[in-house]
Amino acid sequence: MSPDSSSLFGELLAQPSVQRVVPVLVPLPAPGPYSYAVPAGMHVEPGSVVQVPLGPRQVIGVVWEGGNDDRLDPKKLRPITLAFDCPALSPEMRRFIEWVASYTLSPPGLVARMAIRAPAALEPEPMVEGVRYVGGRPERMTPARSRVLALVGEDVPWTRAGLAHAAGVSTSVVDGLTQQGLFETVFLPPPPVVARPDPDYAPSRIEGPQKDAARDIVDLVRKGGFTASLIDGVTGSGKTEVYFEAIAETLRQGRQVLILLPEIALTSSFLERFEDRFGAKPGEWHSELSPRMREKVWRGIVTGEVQVVAGARSALFLPFENLGLIVVDEEHDPAYKQEDRVFYNARDMAVVRARIGDFPIVLVSATPSVESQVNAQAGRYHLVHLPTRYGEAALPDLHLIDMRKHPPERGGFLSPVLLRAVGKTIERGEQALLFLNRRGYAPLTLCRVCGHRFQCPQCSSWLVEHRFRNQIQCHQCGYSEPTPEACPDCGTLDHLVACGPGVERIAEEVERHFPDARTIVMSSDLLGGVKRLRLELEAITRGDADIVIGTQLVAKGHNFPLMTLVGIVDADLGLANGDPRAAERTFQLLSQVTGRAGRTGLKSHGLLQTYQPQHPVMQAIVSGDAGAFYEREIIERERAILPPFGRLASIIVSAESRADAEVHARGLRAAAPHVSGVAVLGPAEAPLALVRGRHRFRLLVHGRRNSDMQAFLKSMVAQGPKVRGSVHVQIDVDPQSFL
Repeated sequence: MSPDSSSLFGELLAQPSVQRVVPVLVPLPAPGPYSYAVPAGMHVEPGSVVQVPLGPRQVIGVVWEGGNDDRLDPKKLRPITLAFDCPALSPEMRRFIEWVASYTLSPPGLVARMAIRAPAALEPEPMVEGVRYVGGRPERMTPARSRVLALVGEDVPWTRAGLAHAAGVSTSVVDGLTQQGLFETVFLPPPPVVARPDPDYAPSRIEGPQKDAARDIVDLVRKGGFTASLIDGVTGSGKTEVYFEAIAETLRQGRQVLILLPEIALTSSFLERFEDRFGAKPGEWHSELSPRMREKVWRGIVTGEVQVVAGARSALFLPFENLGLIVVDEEHDPAYKQEDRVFYNARDMAVVRARIGDFPIVLVSATPSVESQVNAQAGRYHLVHLPTRYGEAALPDLHLIDMRKHPPERGGFLSPVLLRAVGKTIERGEQALLFLNRRGYAPLTLCRVCGHRFQCPQCSSWLVEHRFRNQIQCHQCGYSEPTPEACPDCGTLDHLVACGPGVERIAEEVERHFPDARTIVMSSDLLGGVKRLRLELEAITRGDADIVIGTQLVAKGHNFPLMTLVGIVDADLGLANGDPRAAERTFQLLSQVTGRAGRTGLKSHGLLQTYQPQHPVMQAIVSGDAGAFYEREIIERERAILPPFGRLASIIVSAESRADAEVHARGLRAAAPHVSGVAVLGPAEAPLALVRGRHRFRLLVHGRRNSDMQAFLKSMVAQGPKVRGSVHVQIDVDPQSFL
């Protein structure tokens, strides 16, 4: 045997033998799993999380259903590299992944990837080094050593830091006693990421209608099995306390709970309320968590150690060990829609996950979506209605300010009526909120000499001035540049004018009228990020601000005890687009914002500046007749066969060249099958025709409720032109955005 042959023979011997073939879903946009060989001695089963070679890389995947394929020779396949020491994804979780992939027409590997996005958590956490007292006395007793020894007992292990902290000494004192033989080194399991919540930690404080509602929901939890409930209650009606009772009952059954929140990074007040009720905070899951904390939370969820998780929409794909209840708070919120890679609505997919897992789900909102209202009316959802606020609190008195009759002063945006109300509010030592859902200083900057408008070089959108940062910025792609002093077209100095208001400009106007007032501006793009926003929310709650100026961040579930006036700067803003949900979203947003006032019993007011006082949305808000608004909106949706009475799907074709995008979009339109009850609209250039340098065309597929939209879309894409070059096709079933 030659030296080269000997070397090759040694390599073959070093490779593990294989015994069978299994399918593995890998995090790629592939239509299905890839086949891999299982080395001898390695145990894997459907749901096992594994590491496999993919080209030159090693990636994490999930073993999927399917037995040994006799047509494939294991010796010719690449073997699984590693099987992780963590529980396998449950059959229910795998069914859920397949359902989401099929419904959204997304690659199943990308859906599965969302369930295993904490790679370092796949292996158990290492043991923690600790100490245990074995007896004896030190050579020299000091007060510090005396305090340590007074705490320890025989066979009771401590971590070094924990013992030192409890005794009020440094760790060097513990180390000194260890060196003298009084302590031995032991290894302890890692501490839990969060304490276990106690369902009986604090007694329930609810009464009257809230108590009846809680009893209703708790009975469904006790009964078990799948039920979908909708808690429809006005702002401040005690909805959170009601579903806390359902959580308590689920915990008593030894099962886990998932609470979905639209803006978990900003809801520190919710976490505090949860801790007050259950004696411990829930595990958190959102984009602001550090990688290390995400790993610990993920591991705790999959092992069952973490019993309650409060998270953003991605928490829906966490592989719970024994999930028994899902709560979707603010279920109407558009933040539950993901529009990147896998397009899905977390509220709708949460209902699917509960049905697959055969456990209850509770949807909660003061302004439920039209879809949820229709489901409740049809009996598909169990409706729990809370028409009054908790305790002695009353809803604010709402009034419209007709801006045609009470216009602002020249150069301003606040009506004298609203300014007088703000002045009286802060004179009483109470708080006023001015709401405008527009970030920055001004949405458009132009030159008054030549008319040049500052536009993003990569997107078909105007650059928004941010005066606090001295920048103009694109809110689509993030492009920014310093605010110029001269027009780039004509070179004229000091003739650039800001058009329209953002929250920064309203703050400037407020400072002019109320120079001594303590003002806070709340917007997601201000420096300091989430940490700053949380500190500002705490300051408002303490009463350390007189006037709050904010975007929709302030509309979501916050409880400000001294807030008695809410002023809507531009109530018409959300109505000025072609979105079929524009009226619904405007009603929801303005109702939520005005609901920040008067939550602790103080008399409160809401003033809405509008140029359309007769618009049905404005009349519905000030009359407090939500039922009439929903009735009208449902009738219009049914007449137009729009969701939930019809089905929509959006196809976005983008490319680096406008011609390539348009040609491909037209090819897709020509390939659409002829199916009764399904129509294809377009292609048309998208309202945002250019984003990040890519040209965009849209097609909208409209069908009846019973239409097989997925089959139609699959056929359309399969028969259409092949994707080439820079062309990208994105399908969005049940779209929420029409830009």
